[in-house]
Amino acid sequence: MLTTLAIVFVFGSMVMIHELGHYMVAKWIGVKVIEYSFGFGPKLFGYQGKETLYALRIIPLGGFVKLHGMDPEIDENGKDVIAPIHDERSFMNKPVWQRMAVIVAGPIMNFVLAIILFVGVFAFLGIPSAGNTNIVGSLNPGKPAVTAGLQPGDKILAVNNQSTLDWTALTEAIHSKPDQVLSITVERAKDQQHQTISVKTEKDAPTGNGMIGIAPEIIYTHASILQSTRYGLERTFDFTKTIMMLLTQMITGKIPADVGGPVMIAQVIGEGAHQGLANLLSLTGVLSIQLGLINLFPIPALDGSRLIFLLIEGVRGKPLQAEKENMIHLVGFVLLMALMIAVTYKDILRIFVKAG
Repeated sequence: MLTTLAIVFVFGSMVMIHELGHYMVAKWIGVKVIEYSFGFGPKLFGYQGKETLYALRIIPLGGFVKLHGMDPEIDENGKDVIAPIHDERSFMNKPVWQRMAVIVAGPIMNFVLAIILFVGVFAFLGIPSAGNTNIVGSLNPGKPAVTAGLQPGDKILAVNNQSTLDWTALTEAIHSKPDQVLSITVERAKDQQHQTISVKTEKDAPTGNGMIGIAPEIIYTHASILQSTRYGLERTFDFTKTIMMLLTQMITGKIPADVGGPVMIAQVIGEGAHQGLANLLSLTGVLSIQLGLINLFPIPALDGSRLIFLLIEGVRGKPLQAEKENMIHLVGFVLLMALMIAVTYKDILRIFVKAG
């Protein structure tokens, strides 16, 4: 149940804040907003405002904004029509720069959401930093520590009978023994019982150090709103830079294009929810940055491609034919859905392989 609620919260907040950006700027420049909905599929209930329908739909994993004149609409005869050229409330009749502002507002709001979430975590929970205690804060999946049975919260008292009173001593004892079996004495957090666990280290290729896949506990230090805001902005910038670098390396083939789909994201969200509110909010911020960046890619059906078409219109002085542009978006949408299905299939196979 917690995982389900977390998934709805993460996907819902990311997409709705994205659509809110489109909605607010469209209202600001005078475009008629026909509908602003949370979710997809059949409508559960809604409120009809003066000109906008605010609706809740049955599939709570996103949302959308429908703008007058942006896409073909159905007239009383059942035909697709674009808003009349004399209608000043139509999206298509606004200047190019205003339409571009409407489009780019969605991704920008995803970055705003990330900043708000990071600032909130820092303001209410404090600034995180790695502690220097001998307590295991977290484990890296698939690494020797997990296989050996170490757990978050374990206090590592000794490595090969060598006392490890703090994290510095602990890492020195592990790093100095690559590809060796270590005898680790731990104190369990739940019952304070002492146990001895055998772990074989891995050799880290860049450094040659022994590694078992553990991370220190995180210590939170109280911070003011001003400090939290600064750290929130820095965290958003750092994650944006890192994600862009990784995406660039995947596109250029420097690193494998190991892309996760909805199933993997749902798994990660579930793990984040069980690790606490701070982790879930931080994860939402990172995913929101990813959504904002990907939407700016010049891929048909995404905001980036609409920006490209508007840029071309600005240069040519006239738009492409609506039928051609809509066909490009349709083909792009079909290809995106095919990619999503393929990635989802890969995620499911990965789960079964891991289970086996």
